[in-house]
Amino acid sequence: MQQNFDIQIIWRAFPLHPDTPEQGISLEELFKKKNMDVDVDQVMDHLKKTAAAEGLAMGDRRKTYNSRLAQEAGLWAQSLGKGHAFHTAAFQAYFVDGKNLARKEVVMDLVRAAGLDPDAGEKVIDGRTFSKAVDADWDLSRQKQVTAVPTFIMGLEKLVGAQPYPALEKMVSRNMG
Repeated sequence: MQQNFDIQIIWRAFPLHPDTPEQGISLEELFKKKNMDVDVDQVMDHLKKTAAAEGLAMGDRRKTYNSRLAQEAGLWAQSLGKGHAFHTAAFQAYFVDGKNLARKEVVMDLVRAAGLDPDAGEKVIDGRTFSKAVDADWDLSRQKQVTAVPTFIMGLEKLVGAQPYPALEKMVSRNMG
């Protein structure tokens, strides 16, 4: 018998490569900085195949960018009930289209795509209104010992990495029963 749960997913900001400059860095450089000897083409091929198996689009991303500005706008969007729409647009922009989420004009495109007021969004971005909220999320991630994204936490249980729906469903069932 299938159970229905009323669960709210809370998006949290995570300091994923916070030292990345605004212009971004190549994936080769990122792995080199982490002392990881990997074949980026092979890693990206595997990622694309995994995404395709889950019905997710994945582009030919070759760089990583600083996501801090997008995280601030994302928490603002979430405060207005538009977090899912914003994050969906951000994932498309970053993982499919390879856009630089550190650039204000890219984040403003995400604001519009999420159906948010662009004038208000520009004020939030320029004023860095949600900077402290991102700092608080980053602190929480350290307290909860989150080391990768996505990480799903429910009660004392934690699932790390992209997970198939049945794994998430089991986690919810264990924690709601």
